[in-house]
Amino acid sequence: MASVDRPESGTLPFFVYGTLRPGEVNHDLFLRGRTAVEEPAVLPDAVLYEGPGYPYAADRPGSAIAGELITALPDAYGELLAALDLLEEYEGPGRPGNLYDRVARDAVRPDGVRVRAWVYLATAPLARRLADSGTEIRGGDWHGRRRTGGQAL
Repeated sequence: MASVDRPESGTLPFFVYGTLRPGEVNHDLFLRGRTAVEEPAVLPDAVLYEGPGYPYAADRPGSAIAGELITALPDAYGELLAALDLLEEYEGPGRPGNLYDRVARDAVRPDGVRVRAWVYLATAPLARRLADSGTEIRGGDWHGRRRTGGQAL
């Protein structure tokens, strides 16, 4: 697969998999007027769990989740990054108050091109609890949760 070279830090697109996806409640609230490109993608080696009205993604080799790559407008990037960090309860690397960690991972577009993107993954303690007792969203698609037997929240 081809890869798009991007730095680990700095301006990266976002891989979104839950309430920030087009058609979901937070898409219009946070992304309307701030994006240049929105395109489907898959995040390899990740699993999706139900949460209290939103999903959690966590690392799991061999699994994948569906979502979108969101490229922010250049003049909106800093404001959008701060807003998404606040929404996702991310206070910075390794902070104890984090609900999610923001990490750079490769997402894969339908054409097979790998794109480095920011993604919010459940923190390690939360990911362990989800693996033990969470409800997995089969098929790894938040949009498809109603069709695949996952309980709609």
